[in-house]
Amino acid sequence: MKVDKYVKIAAILTLAGVLFSGYLSGVKLFSGTCAFNESCPTFLGYPACYFGFIMFSTMFIGTVTALIKKVQEKWPMKLNLGISLLGIIFAGSFAVQEIAVWFQPGQFRLYGLGLSTCVYGLVFYVIIFVFTLAALLKKEKIASVAPPSVPPAAPSQA
Repeated sequence: MKVDKYVKIAAILTLAGVLFSGYLSGVKLFSGTCAFNESCPTFLGYPACYFGFIMFSTMFIGTVTALIKKVQEKWPMKLNLGISLLGIIFAGSFAVQEIAVWFQPGQFRLYGLGLSTCVYGLVFYVIIFVFTLAALLKKEKIASVAPPSVPPAAPSQA
């Protein structure tokens, strides 16, 4: 996939992540509670959604920068691939912990959105990762160029 096509789609995907994690971070920052009446997992003493916001924002800023500068190198893809992989590990670890609680007697509950927001964050990261990996691995179709034609040799006059 060409980089210019990739960054247009990636900008939308990463913006969705920024808006989602930004909403969660804003609710936590301004109200002191987590959105959708769910637990607020923390990492290094801060809500996990803050880190999600930073990761999605980094991908979005890198993608938009590449879009504006009409970058043709693959660094935006590599940036998004690395950060989305980190996000999968990060959100996945919290999602597994939250889902594991469901299997304890009397602990199953549905969250405000059905699943925890960490699970939805994980879904965003997986979508970005798979899309980016597919874009990186897709071979560009190269137009075949016919070899230049050689004019016929002039008849020899012996």
